[in-house]
Amino acid sequence: MSEPVSESSSAPPRITFLGTGTSIGVPVIGCGCGVCVSDDPKNKRLRSSIWFQDGDFSVIVDTGPDFRQQCLRAGIEQVDAVLFTHAHSDHIMGFDDLRRFTVWEEDSLDIYATEACLERLKVSFDYVFNGENRYIGYFKPAPQVIDGPFTISDEENDTVWEILPLPVTHGKVETIGFLFSKAGTKRFAYIPDAKTLSDEAKEAIWEVPVLILDGLQEDEHPTHLSIAEACEIAAEAEVGRLLMTHFSCRVDYQELGPTLPANAELAYDEMVVEV
Repeated sequence: MSEPVSESSSAPPRITFLGTGTSIGVPVIGCGCGVCVSDDPKNKRLRSSIWFQDGDFSVIVDTGPDFRQQCLRAGIEQVDAVLFTHAHSDHIMGFDDLRRFTVWEEDSLDIYATEACLERLKVSFDYVFNGENRYIGYFKPAPQVIDGPFTISDEENDTVWEILPLPVTHGKVETIGFLFSKAGTKRFAYIPDAKTLSDEAKEAIWEVPVLILDGLQEDEHPTHLSIAEACEIAAEAEVGRLLMTHFSCRVDYQELGPTLPANAELAYDEMVVEV
């Protein structure tokens, strides 16, 4: 279990992979393949999400249907901001579990999403947004529309992160990834769902130290990058380190991992990476 960063900690910023699975998770219901019946914990994958920490500053990207379980497993006690990549159910359906981070009536939590994603959240969770449930224990979001670069910050500790949304193609729903920078220096990019990257996204991730990218499986897929396609994008962008995520049960960690390029890895649930 990864532990929360304490107030006195001087640890570098870090990412915890809360989940690395595709939309149906791994193991898959009713599937008896070698990965789904594997005892290897790295082949057991909750829906894709990350927890980013910089000192006491705590940020979540995407809240899928496993979010409550992920918080309990990782020991998450505080969240300062939540970012959403898109409105597919495996990335938003744990939204109401964020209520634990706005317990008191005066509490609120910044959530960042495109206008299209926010509209879907408002349809799915009308009772959260209609203004009638600002009680103790209910979720009280403070919606922030992503329409260009923005910052997230911890004013008490003078922590500011610059976020650049990265347009990507993933099926028919508007989808973005994120480039995280601090003091003008790129630190990492997170793109969990993509088939193609826009020219803007490709330029933004050039030489990024850590790229976290969709790598669904070895076979090609109409809405997701394959392992080979993800590796090709990372090579073209000359990234320092490629970490793939959002795997199907066609990815066996121990079998596929050793075949990857030297700077490429398969992420796994509860993996912690310093950035």
